[in-house]
Parts: sequence; structure tokens; C-alpha cells
Amino acid sequence: MSNNRSGVFIGGFLLGTAIGTLTGLLMAPRTGRETRQILKKSADALPELAEDLSTSVQLQADRLSESALRSWDETLERLKEAIAAGVEASGQERQILKRQDAVAVDNRPSVSDRL
Repeated sequence: MSNNRSGVFIGGFLLGTAIGTLTGLLMAPRTGRETRQILKKSADALPELAEDLSTSVQLQADRLSESALRSWDETLERLKEAIAAGVEASGQERQILKRQDAVAVDNRPSVSDRL
């Protein structure tokens, strides 16, 4: 979960930086020519910024995917262990019931004893 939060933070930080830069440029007391030059430089930097953001998002997605896969593997392993324990307990209980049934049959009075 913290990996996901850090990815969101980085993405928000980069987006906020871009918006803040653009707003600062538009509100700055510069001539139109200077502002256009700065905007052009900023626009030229946008593909690199987008690539950085894309890479960051991809890394976070990979980490999240790996984490989910590990969690799934751990859950599957616990499930297998629980099934094996259930099968073993069932077999033991069956053996106990068979012994109890055999003792009950042996202790049952025969027909000749009843007469």
C-alpha cells in the first residue's frame, strides 16, 4: 500500500510542479516575448516530464503487481496447508469412528444371549 501512495504522491508532485510553473509564467511581470520563450522551453520539457511520470507510474504498477502476486502465492500456500490439515483430520476421525464402531459391534449382545 505504501508503494501505491508514494506513486500517487510523485505523480501529484510532478503535476503540481507543471501547473505551478505554467501559472507562475502567466502571472509573471514579463514581456510577451519573454513569456513565450519561457513557455516554449516549458513545452519542450513536457515530453520528458511525461516520460518521467510514465516511468514512475509503470514502476509503481510493477511493484504493486509483484506485491499482489506474493500475497496470492502466500494465500494459496496457506489454503493448501489448510486443506491438507483438514484431510488429515478427517482421516484420523474416520479411524476413530471405525474403532468405536468395531468396539460397539463386539460389545453388542448376540442373539443367543438375548434368548
